[in-house]
Amino acid sequence: MAREIIIKPVLSEKADKLSTKSGKYTFVVDKKANKIEIEKALAKLFPSVTIVDVNTAVMPGKVKVRNTRSGMSKGRISPFKKAIVTLAEGDQLDIYGSEA
Repeated sequence: MAREIIIKPVLSEKADKLSTKSGKYTFVVDKKANKIEIEKALAKLFPSVTIVDVNTAVMPGKVKVRNTRSGMSKGRISPFKKAIVTLAEGDQLDIYGSEA
């Protein structure tokens, strides 16, 4: 159930800065999931952390165009929902799986 709601973490420079500076982690989640379901799924996946806040945003789909030898190739990126989760002061998530 929790794996169906939390799809994957967002690994970008902005998400990395948010996690190191303010303890906010970003995840791609199921479009139908609400904030309460996201919080419960994260609590099940990471029982050692305390979740303070969950913010969600639906990112719109975008049209991408590439120039190739055979002409212009058009494609589309699907819309997705992301959740920005704020943890309690001092808590951290091990997203990369490198437990030391």
